Amino acid sequence: MFKGLKEKLKAFRKKVDESLDESAEAEVRTEVDTEVVEIGKVESKEAREAEETKEGKTISKNKIGLKEKLSALVLEREIIIDEGKLEGILSELEILLLESDVAFDVVEEINSKLKERLIGRRKKIGQRLSSLVVDELKEVIREILDKNRFDFDEFVAEAEKPINVIFVGVNGTGKTTTIAKVAKRLMDAGYSVVIAAGDTFRAGAIEQLEEHANKLGVRLIKHKAGADPAAVIYDAVKHAEAREIDVVLADTAGRMHTKKNLIDQLGKIKRVTKPDLTIFVDESLAGNDAVERARMFNEAVGIDGSILTKLDADPKGGTAISISYVTEKPVLFVGTGQSYSDLVKFDSQWLIERIFEE
Repeated sequence: MFKGLKEKLKAFRKKVDESLDESAEAEVRTEVDTEVVEIGKVESKEAREAEETKEGKTISKNKIGLKEKLSALVLEREIIIDEGKLEGILSELEILLLESDVAFDVVEEINSKLKERLIGRRKKIGQRLSSLVVDELKEVIREILDKNRFDFDEFVAEAEKPINVIFVGVNGTGKTTTIAKVAKRLMDAGYSVVIAAGDTFRAGAIEQLEEHANKLGVRLIKHKAGADPAAVIYDAVKHAEAREIDVVLADTAGRMHTKKNLIDQLGKIKRVTKPDLTIFVDESLAGNDAVERARMFNEAVGIDGSILTKLDADPKGGTAISISYVTEKPVLFVGTGQSYSDLVKFDSQWLIERIFEE
C-alpha cells in the first residue's frame, strides 16, 4: 500500500541528508566561514533595514539574526533553521506531494504550516534535517485529517432511530458494494438494517443491490426502474419506522457532479427524505478527480463524510488527505478489499503509519 509514495519519501530523505546533513566538522566549518564573513556586515545591514522600514518596505519576519546564528553554532553547536535552508527542501517536497495526488491547495497549506513550524527551530549539528521535516509533515497531515473528526459508530449508537443514510457519488466507484459493507458492519454490531434501491436510473443497479441484500439476509425496498428515487427512500424510512429497524442505507444513482439535473434530483431526495447522513463514495485510485468530485458534491448537495474504496490498490496515498482538506469533512471508512469485511474505520494514525513506515 502506498509503495510509490514511500519510495519517494525515502529518496527525499536521502537527498536532503546528503545535501545538508554532512559531518559535524564540515558543517561547523561551512557555517562558521559563512557567518564570520557576514557578521562584519551586521551593523550596516541593520542600519539599512531600519532605513527600509522607515520607507515602508517590508522585511521578512523569518529573517534570523546573524549574531544569533553564530552564537548558537559556536557556543551550543546547534544550527538555526532559516528560510534559505528550507527553500529547496520544501520545493522538493511540494513536487513529491503533488505527484502523490495531494491537491495543489493542500500542498500550499502544508508548505505554509511547515514553514511556521520549522523556521527558527534549532537542530543539533549532525542531526538529520530530513527527520525534522518529515516529523513535522506527519503532524501537519494529522491535523488536516483530524479536523472536524466524526465517529460514525458513536453517531449510530446515540442517534434517534431509524437513522437514514444516503450514499452519493459517480458510477463505477464501488458505491453499491460499499453500502453492502456498511450493512455488514452494522449487523455485526447488532443493528437491524434495511436497504433502499434509490438508484432507479439503471435496472442493473437495482439487481446488483438486490444480490447483495440476499447474500446478507437484509430486506431491500425497491420500485420499478425509472421510479422516483425519493419515493423509494421515503418508503424505506417508513418501513423502518413501522418495523423498528435501526438504520436505512439508501443508494442513489451514480451521477457526474457536472450534471445539474441529476444534482437537483439529489437535492429533492434530501428535502423529501431528510437524511441524517449523506456520505460521498469514490475511489482512492481516482486521485485528484475524486478530490474535485468530492468538492463539487459537497458544494452542490452537502456531504457529512466520505468513504474511499480500493485503498489497497492505491500506490500514492494523497487522496484521503486532499478530500479531508477540501471538504472539511472526515473520511469515515476505507475499502481495503472485495469481501464484505474489508471496510476499515478510518483513523489518521492508521494512514500515517502506512505512508511513512520504513
